[in-house]
Amino acid sequence: MTVSHVLRRLTFGPTASEVDDAGPVDALLKPAALPAPPDLGPDPIGALPKDASRDQKIKARQAAQDQVATLTKWWLGRMTTGGAAEKLVFFWHGHWATSVQKVKSAQLMLRQQETFRRYGHGDTGPFVRAMLRDPALILWLDGQRNTAKAPNENLARELMELFTLGVGQYTEDDVKAGARALTGWQVDRAAGTAKLLPKRHVETPETLLGQTGTFDTDSYADLLVRHPAHAPYLATRLWVRYGSGTAPSAATTQRLVAAFGPGRDVTAMLRALVTDPEFEATNGQLVKQPVEWLLGAARQLGVEVNAQLLRPLGQVPFRPPSVGGWPVGAAWLTTSSTQARIKTGLTLAARADAAVQTLTEAGKADRLDALARLLVVDRWTDRTAAVLTPAVQQPQRLLALGLATPEYAVH
Repeated sequence: MTVSHVLRRLTFGPTASEVDDAGPVDALLKPAALPAPPDLGPDPIGALPKDASRDQKIKARQAAQDQVATLTKWWLGRMTTGGAAEKLVFFWHGHWATSVQKVKSAQLMLRQQETFRRYGHGDTGPFVRAMLRDPALILWLDGQRNTAKAPNENLARELMELFTLGVGQYTEDDVKAGARALTGWQVDRAAGTAKLLPKRHVETPETLLGQTGTFDTDSYADLLVRHPAHAPYLATRLWVRYGSGTAPSAATTQRLVAAFGPGRDVTAMLRALVTDPEFEATNGQLVKQPVEWLLGAARQLGVEVNAQLLRPLGQVPFRPPSVGGWPVGAAWLTTSSTQARIKTGLTLAARADAAVQTLTEAGKADRLDALARLLVVDRWTDRTAAVLTPAVQQPQRLLALGLATPEYAVH
């Protein structure tokens, strides 16, 4: 397999120099030190008094929106520099898809990210336990409404269907029992924490996923990660986002599950994925999500990006469209999305003085090769080369067209 292929999948778009200097896969996958968080200040909505006036509520909502903008800008910067570790955080954000539009707290979304960074590269046991205490997820899936007197099934259902096991691996009775195991959690927005209220928690024997006992949050989480469907489900989710965009073969799934092992090691599974015998054949099969496309372009062109550039592309961090996360594959190759990439590519090229100068210095005869190296594209098809060739006399236009090519959109 090529180094460029591995780097394109594990990071947000490598630069040519990073391809030249790439180390072993283990070095790429080494967990990063936790970054210093942005200074967001207190949660303005959580700080509202119970008798807050309409004007106070409006100001608090605006302040909360400003904090989300600050957090989004900070994370875009982190993703631009954070390598494979930050790409994994982005994967988990799409997996445990939580939207700030309902949570309405930058502080809680940041706390969820910190959980991804702290636990997302290792054993999924502690990770799932931590997520079931995550205030943003609890608010997003109505966990604070889940009480002994009125169990709410949203979190338990999505926990099994989307986060840990997959469709068909549980029954409706399991959903009901799981909901009762998760009763009693409440979110303190001002403190940014979740706590269990014993009086609102069910403590009666249940049969859950084939086991009978009195379950709480931790014992339920342990049932999930020990379930035989958990490892294959996670292997599929990782392969879809890092591999081919479709489910892996049974043989590949088996190899990824073996690497995951009894320690439920996410990094080991990801290492097995990019070194799997079937991984090399996935080159040119995975459609970049807009965040991947834009950040990769920004890194390679040496320009800054902001959320305003992402909105017309259809993907803004902290705002997944549903609990199922963002789509994959051809959903990002519509006519409108292609037009948005062309327009954004023109904007980026207009800011990329150094990249344009690199193409200019290459000379007309070598500019297609120079463009491929700059954008870390292995090769242009004859059809794409025929489209790009007339633009070699205009390096800025050539750069914008290169960002809109199929070879760049699908990696």
